[in-house]
Amino acid sequence: MNDIPAHFDPERMGSMIFERAHPGWLDLEFHEKGANWVELKLPWREDLVGDPDFPVLASGPIVSLLDMAGGMCIWTTNRVFKPVATLDLRVDYQRPARDHAAVYGRTECYRLTRSAAFVRGFAHDGDPEDTVATMVGVFMTINPGRANG
Repeated sequence: MNDIPAHFDPERMGSMIFERAHPGWLDLEFHEKGANWVELKLPWREDLVGDPDFPVLASGPIVSLLDMAGGMCIWTTNRVFKPVATLDLRVDYQRPARDHAAVYGRTECYRLTRSAAFVRGFAHDGDPEDTVATMVGVFMTINPGRANG
């Protein structure tokens, strides 16, 4: 990826990341950022509903939203893009999202070590005080040089 800028900006990189692969298929969007946090939006879409009798986003896309936001908050904290892999991700659901509502995933990187990053966050459908789910995760920094040999 030669077009990656030296300084990671989640808003700018989001436009590139969200056009590709799984985040692109989910139509994820950048929403907000801070020094060590990122909030992404998962728009409601009929094909992301788990049960046609209840028009709420299924849990799988919400897990993917929080996982992607977790990686992006690490890059935001480091201010540079370095590949990461999810080692552990726990998502606890408190309630379903509202009918036909987009879901937002906000994550913060609260600790970095040489090879691991610790992240926590939550998902909401418009009111951050009324969470849909909470998450905690551990991500491993991948040395890109090792991937080639």
